Amino acid sequence: MTMGGCATNEMPYGALTRQYGLPSSQTFEPSPGVRVHYTDEGNREGRTLILVHGFAASAHAWRPWAERLSADFRIVAIDLPGHGLTQTPDGYRATLTSNAALIDALANAIGVRSFVLAGNSMGGTVSLAYAMMRGDRLEGLVLIDAAGWPETASGPPLFVDLLDNPVGRWFIKLFNPRLFASGGLKSAYRNEALVTDAVVDRYVDLAMAEGHRDVLLTQDMEAKPKWTPVDFHAIRVPTLVMAGEEDALIPADDSRKIAAAIPGARLVIYPDGGHLPMEQLPDATVKDLRAFLETQRAHPTDAR
Repeated sequence: MTMGGCATNEMPYGALTRQYGLPSSQTFEPSPGVRVHYTDEGNREGRTLILVHGFAASAHAWRPWAERLSADFRIVAIDLPGHGLTQTPDGYRATLTSNAALIDALANAIGVRSFVLAGNSMGGTVSLAYAMMRGDRLEGLVLIDAAGWPETASGPPLFVDLLDNPVGRWFIKLFNPRLFASGGLKSAYRNEALVTDAVVDRYVDLAMAEGHRDVLLTQDMEAKPKWTPVDFHAIRVPTLVMAGEEDALIPADDSRKIAAAIPGARLVIYPDGGHLPMEQLPDATVKDLRAFLETQRAHPTDAR
C-alpha cells in the first residue's frame, strides 16, 4: 500500500497480481511488450458480453455484474492500458483508436465472432468508437454514464490544463493518488458504504503499477476527427443507454442526447444513481440489461 503525500515508488506487477488477480484472470499479447489482462468467466454456451471500465478503474468494476450474469452469459472484462493489471512498454501511448482496436483483438483472442459490448464512462467512449469502427461484430451496445458526447467538455479545466503540459503531468505524478481517491470514489459511487478501505486500497495500488501513471497522463481519448451528432446517427447497433441522474462527473443529459442520437436506442435513467450504477445499483441495472438482451437475438453467425 502506498503511503504519504508524495508517490514516486511504483509497484511491481508480481505483487499486484498476487493481490488483485482473480480466478478468472487471463492475459494475451496483441503486440510486443503489451500484455493485456482480462477476466473470462461464466457460461461458454451463452452470449458473450465484453465489458470496458472507466478512467482509473479496472475489470474489478464489473464484479457485481459478473456475479449476477455468469450463469447465463460469458462475461469478459478487460483492463485497458494504464489500468488494472495490463502491462505496457516504456513510451506506450494509449489513444481512443488503439483502445478500440484492443477490443477487436480481445474478441479474436477469446474466439468470438460477435458479442455485446458494454462500457462505463471512458469505457463508454471506447465502446462508441468500436461501434463506429466495427459495428458489424456487435449484437448490442450498452453505454453506462458514457463519456464522448461531442458538445461536452472532457473534464475540469484545471485538471485538463495540467495534463496538457509536461510540467503539469510531472506535478500530478508526484502526488500519492490516495490523496484524491477516497473523496473521488465517494462522489462517483454516491454511496459511501461502498467506498471501503479495500476498495480505496485497490484503486490506489493499481494506479501505482509500473508505468501506469505515464500512460494515464499521456493518453489521448479524443476522437479524430472530432465526433459530431451525425456520427451517432450512423450507429446501427441495438443500443441501451444507462445513466445516473446524480452523476457528478458526466451529466445525465449527455446520456439523454446520446440515446436520442442513436437510432432506436433505449434509455434508462436511475434517479438516485451516480457515475457507477453497475456497482451502486447492480440488481436494477442487471434487470434492465437482461430485459434489453432478451429483445436482441444472438447473431446467427456467432462462432465460439
